[in-house]
Amino acid sequence: MTSPFIPVNTPLLDGNEADYLAECIRTGWISSEGPFIKRFEQAMAEAAGRRHGVAVSNGSVALDIAVHVLGLEAGSEVIIPTFTIISCASAIVRAGLVPIGVDCDAATWNMTVEGVEAAITSRTRAIMLVHIYGLPVDLEPIMALARRHDLKVIEDAAEMHGQTYRGAPCGSFGDVSTFSFYPNKHVTTGEGGMILIDDDALAERLAGYRNLCFQPQQRFVHEEFGWNARMTNLQAALGVAQVERLPRTVELKRRIGRLYDDHLAGVDRIRRPVARTNYADNIYWVYGVVLDDSVPFDAKEAMRRLGEKGIGTRPFFWCMHEQPVLRRMGLMRDESHPNAEYIARRGFYLPSGLALTDDEIARAAQALKEILA
Repeated sequence: MTSPFIPVNTPLLDGNEADYLAECIRTGWISSEGPFIKRFEQAMAEAAGRRHGVAVSNGSVALDIAVHVLGLEAGSEVIIPTFTIISCASAIVRAGLVPIGVDCDAATWNMTVEGVEAAITSRTRAIMLVHIYGLPVDLEPIMALARRHDLKVIEDAAEMHGQTYRGAPCGSFGDVSTFSFYPNKHVTTGEGGMILIDDDALAERLAGYRNLCFQPQQRFVHEEFGWNARMTNLQAALGVAQVERLPRTVELKRRIGRLYDDHLAGVDRIRRPVARTNYADNIYWVYGVVLDDSVPFDAKEAMRRLGEKGIGTRPFFWCMHEQPVLRRMGLMRDESHPNAEYIARRGFYLPSGLALTDDEIARAAQALKEILA
């Protein structure tokens, strides 16, 4: 008998989730009008050190609305990491803006101040900071650069629930920040996202944008286009229960990272995640590895071999400057970012869900050692 398959992610729903969902059903508040929405927004805003949270239907639309509310002039350039998810680029393009990619650091996998500074032109109007896989971007020098050039900052903290930068919560930086609550996040609502902001007037506009820009005086007369991007009370109920145990979740994730490090300590044919920098300890949203040049196959083949051993994996992000949809639009065509290109081809992550057992971590690590032997 073969061992059970280990999925790349299994969420942990062992708090008040069932009780809060039952309350929604018992009271009939299952739509976006229910009381858990405000509770979730307030809880996330508090956790991220923000004044306001605006819950939306997913993390991608959170970026769409966050970019839109900044009101950047069409054709303006926005600097993004090329090593990120497509949602970052698509939010910029849909707003009529131009994404400009920068390479990542080979060790932390995050964008660098050197890359950002080199990408600034007379047409640059904003920087989208995206914290990748467990460590935040080194924020202080990039925020100083943004202030010097009068650039807006969008902080995509989708993977950083509970993470801090020099003690300050991720999600508290920049003009606006966003989170995702997909099932593999530290806080999940199944699907969902949130926009966080300190400006009172912008927060009110964001709330309108997520609700089709209905007006209180005359609901079906519209001054602007908005989105139907509302989160349901059912989703928010899950979110409230998840935020309640966020500190415990962070500790559990770090324990998973330490266990993988222990099991893989003697393996010299991979790059493991950086455990800490001088500004943050890794939160291990996922446990990623990068194959070095001595391994005669790429990430795709490694994942296939691990799949045969019952180990779920997922590839790293594919670079934005190599995305066919952007190249067909004439965007990012002439860019070259060797660090990101390398890790996109040779990086992937192992099972990293909160419900992982110690035995499953040991099995996954052993399977990786076997395919590298």
